[in-house]
Amino acid sequence: MNSKVRKNILNALFLIALLGITIWVIFKDQDLGVIWKTLTGIAPVFLLSGLVLVVLYVCSESVIIKYLLHTVQIKAPLFNCIRYSFVGFFYSCITPSATGGQPMQIYYMKKQNIDIPTATIILMLVTIEYKFVLVFVGLALVLFGQGLVQTLTAEVQFFLYLGIALNVFCVAFMSLLVFLPGTAKFLILKGFDLLKKIHLMKEKNHRTERLENSMDIYRKASVFLKNNKLAIFNTTLISFVQRFFLFFITYVVYRSFGLHAESAVTITILQAVISISVDMLPLPGGMGISEGLYLRIFAPIFGGMTAATASLLVSRGFSYYVLIIISGIIAFITHLTVKDDETNQKEKERGKS
Repeated sequence: MNSKVRKNILNALFLIALLGITIWVIFKDQDLGVIWKTLTGIAPVFLLSGLVLVVLYVCSESVIIKYLLHTVQIKAPLFNCIRYSFVGFFYSCITPSATGGQPMQIYYMKKQNIDIPTATIILMLVTIEYKFVLVFVGLALVLFGQGLVQTLTAEVQFFLYLGIALNVFCVAFMSLLVFLPGTAKFLILKGFDLLKKIHLMKEKNHRTERLENSMDIYRKASVFLKNNKLAIFNTTLISFVQRFFLFFITYVVYRSFGLHAESAVTITILQAVISISVDMLPLPGGMGISEGLYLRIFAPIFGGMTAATASLLVSRGFSYYVLIIISGIIAFITHLTVKDDETNQKEKERGKS
């Protein structure tokens, strides 16, 4: 068994164990009969709306990828970009801190004649825009929405501020790499040398060389940004729309319960609080923390813990678990159907013989 297969199995086991613990914590004190009765009363139109929003959320990233590829004169069918997005979301959902998504996207993009440096730059820009939206919403909430923030419990506020801080650091670090690649390269290499001197890291597998090569990717991204400011602006706007497709699912669930006291803006922003809080935590999909924060935030709004738990099953079900199922199926089909040029050429030759 190679290391990659072993790692995937361990990730799957960790995900299953975390899911089991999450389910037990959520339902151990709940009346399952009441929750089931509540769920069966939801009109199918609301469930369909949730499904549509999830699909739009993923496909919005596909539009961004296609737009950026078109900017560098790479013609990629939207269908292929949709597959890249679903593959990325699947592996992001099942790996800690969403670290597995982009490597798999790059893998399949390379199979379809998109070179690795270009794919890396495109996906890095997508990530920066994705994080930037969370930072913008989080800072706007802290600066202009203290009335809403103060209604949250101290525990929720702690995770909110922690999430904002982590995302600000991430965006600032990535921006440094992109906008000041020379300075970033100098600081990172000096830091690496320091770690070697104090014996916290060893020079092996050409680490310094690989680090310098990765810095070249950021230098190229810097050039891309300077030459394509309009494309970056437009795709950032699309990223805002994309994120709010997902946040809005909770408002659809809220209305499906026959509730209307809170506005769409309030419910959507409260869901954004959860996403900001858990985005950088080292848990697959923020599992466990997301559910806990949801119940603490929305129990008063839905009129009690039982109703909030039922709404959680629908909201979180669409925004995470249904997304895993759909993207997992598409990732599996992609794995079976996407072949590199060498494989395609061999199959053509066999067909002629």
